[in-house]
Amino acid sequence: METLPAFVDYLSHERRMAAKTVDAYRSDLAEFFNFLRHHMGEEPTPKLLGELKARDIRAHIAQRRRDGLSDASVARLLSSIKALYRWLNRAFDIENAEVAYLQGPKRPKRLPRPVSAEAAKDMIEEAADDPDVAPWINARDAAVLSLLYGAGLRISEALSLTGGEVPAPERLRITGKGGKVRIVPLIPAVREAINFYAEQCPYALTRTQPLFRGAKGGALNPRLIQGLVQRLRGLLGLPDTATPHALRHAFATHLLAAGADLRAIQTLLGHASLSTTQVYTGVDASRLREVHAAAHPRA
Repeated sequence: METLPAFVDYLSHERRMAAKTVDAYRSDLAEFFNFLRHHMGEEPTPKLLGELKARDIRAHIAQRRRDGLSDASVARLLSSIKALYRWLNRAFDIENAEVAYLQGPKRPKRLPRPVSAEAAKDMIEEAADDPDVAPWINARDAAVLSLLYGAGLRISEALSLTGGEVPAPERLRITGKGGKVRIVPLIPAVREAINFYAEQCPYALTRTQPLFRGAKGGALNPRLIQGLVQRLRGLLGLPDTATPHALRHAFATHLLAAGADLRAIQTLLGHASLSTTQVYTGVDASRLREVHAAAHPRA
């Protein structure tokens, strides 16, 4: 089996990575392999990859930079290449010490900016009261935004719900990134928004069909929610940082401000590590020390 297809098969079936993640690896490495075919004059077999020098990989990165690749994309490309070499070591016992020393561009940490509690409430209320669309679409939009802010869901998670969630339960079972499953409680306001939408929706909401529908009855496109939030920003005079993801961020930030435990927020968001939640909520080291001091039995 050729090297790249074998690696992609490993990511899909052994690592069970999400389809979008696998596609990103495949795209990055297809470009890398095409470069090597011209640069080295032969097919990039495991043996050839084991003999590559750091300068060969840097030449490819330099070419991609000339093509306009951003720092973030360069970092992802290098991550893809290093993942390939970890697999080569595992599958073929091939090591390339030079690859380990390659470093990507340093990227500044950027914190997502949450919307205020008042702005989140205004967005949901405005979405529910648009005279230019059908009442059931108003109810749908308000229910989706309620899930982002009231339950901390990602857009993809909210739109993956089916009619089996009606009437809205007190807890949702959500499958998030990497296939991780978590239980998310629904506050009464969110349940009411979902149930009201279900009553208004003109389409049958079966257990196997999407809960949120487009105007013609198909699955709701996430771009419509992104466009909705963009329109609401203009109506309410909110900054460009008021995005659908900012509602999820506001969910975490407002819970933290109200005294919620970081571990609980981590679980609700579906983050694999607490450090991700710390960055996500803009928590500094002093807040972590407070949590540690309050929870540790020897504190």
